[in-house]
Amino acid sequence: MQRQLANMKQSLFDQGYLDEQFIQLEELQDDANPNFVEEVVTLYYRDSARLIHNIDQAFIGAKKVKIECTQFREYCRTGNAEGCKKTFQQLKKEYATLKKKLEVYFQVARQAGPVEKACRPK
Repeated sequence: MQRQLANMKQSLFDQGYLDEQFIQLEELQDDANPNFVEEVVTLYYRDSARLIHNIDQAFIGAKKVKIECTQFREYCRTGNAEGCKKTFQQLKKEYATLKKKLEVYFQVARQAGPVEKACRPK
């Protein structure tokens, strides 16, 4: 069983899911707190899902960001680590892309001056 566990951990490292920080967490685990790493990981998923939910709730019309938030939250809820990782990377990408696009939009809006009425794009 120990060998199987070691192989699983090695696989997680080989696939890029874990790094040196995970080893550092394991080094903090001892007989007094034998489930330390599992508890930290559980808190990580709970807290990250909550934070993503907060981003989702602060929705400003960022459609692609909202879609990724919803998907990430679902992966966190089901414990799908691979889905979480992929979706989180996509969420960061969509967030950064939208931020850049809105910065340009507001720069042009300031130059254009006040708009009398909001209108929907066609």
